[in-house]
Amino acid sequence: MKKKIKVLIVDDSASVRQTLSDILGSDSEIKVIATAQDPYIAARRIAEEAPDVITLDIEMPRMDGITFLRKIMTQHPIPVVMCSSLPEPGSDTLMQALEAGAVDVILKPRLGTRQFLEDARETICDAVKAAAQARLRPLPPRTDGSSRRLGSEKKLNADVIIPPPTPGIRAMARTTEKVICIGASTGGTEALRAVLKALPLDCPGIVVVQHMPEVFTAAFARGLDALCHVTVKEAVDGDPVLRGHVLIAPGNRHTLLQRSGARYFVSVRDGPLVSRHRPSVDVLFRSAAQCVGANAVGIIMTGMGDDGANGLLEMRNAGAHTIAESEETCVVFGMPKEAIERGAAIKILPLGLLAAEVRRADQSGI
Repeated sequence: MKKKIKVLIVDDSASVRQTLSDILGSDSEIKVIATAQDPYIAARRIAEEAPDVITLDIEMPRMDGITFLRKIMTQHPIPVVMCSSLPEPGSDTLMQALEAGAVDVILKPRLGTRQFLEDARETICDAVKAAAQARLRPLPPRTDGSSRRLGSEKKLNADVIIPPPTPGIRAMARTTEKVICIGASTGGTEALRAVLKALPLDCPGIVVVQHMPEVFTAAFARGLDALCHVTVKEAVDGDPVLRGHVLIAPGNRHTLLQRSGARYFVSVRDGPLVSRHRPSVDVLFRSAAQCVGANAVGIIMTGMGDDGANGLLEMRNAGAHTIAESEETCVVFGMPKEAIERGAAIKILPLGLLAAEVRRADQSGI
């Protein structure tokens, strides 16, 4: 019999603790072993029985969630899913949680929380299961100071946003100008940081889909822009894809590549969830296959599920150079594993070699 995932719920709201307990307890793969109303009680629960995953609020009495998260990661690393309302619009607080080691974040509203969590049952259970698979390791040295949407909608593919490839119709022939497309999910914030920091100022234009709630992506882009040689910004509809620039798909919006002559730009649009995500890696990758073709480089990185696997295969079939992050460096070897098993990846490389491969692809014209 498969061992159940043991979960500790930490939240100062009794209603939220009960609702999360009911939701997680309804999944046959998950067992809630304890709840706690603040970090001090949580520490005692951990001492009594170590959980496999912790769900953690941010705003709590006696000690805030981020302080407790940092203590967990330095003293007794356990995968943590933050489940919290956003302190204020545009706040960087939850980005700090990801940087401190949280595996994932689920946003809850300040009002109507119980119904919201009930509606998000599948998403919450998936987040806990992904966290249980996460391989925790020390965060990379810092030199500075999904998105997953909630709900249980039917799993759709990229056809709902962009038509499938037409047999016999290929994208623009290979030229010397490249466009890099990157997709990531669980564990991707730090992985992307490592790759983008290693790229030179004149690297090819890059478009990134990182599963992340909409309130995060602007702050995520600002943080990367302060660290990297390249310019990083949240994508806006019509933004050109330029050398030395990185466009981060905004949370809750699909981001596609389009072409006008030899010029590439992004289209940012609404639409249904694809592979249970918006933005979806499959949508970006399919658009790259259709309008960039052999001029594209596709990279699929750490993450839970299979978003991006089909799109990367379409890119490979269109002549693009395709890469999957290897299991040894993935926080969760889900998305790359699916892509590899479908024959979508030409190369399988650890995180530390991805930036070098981008440079090589640009210089060699592969």
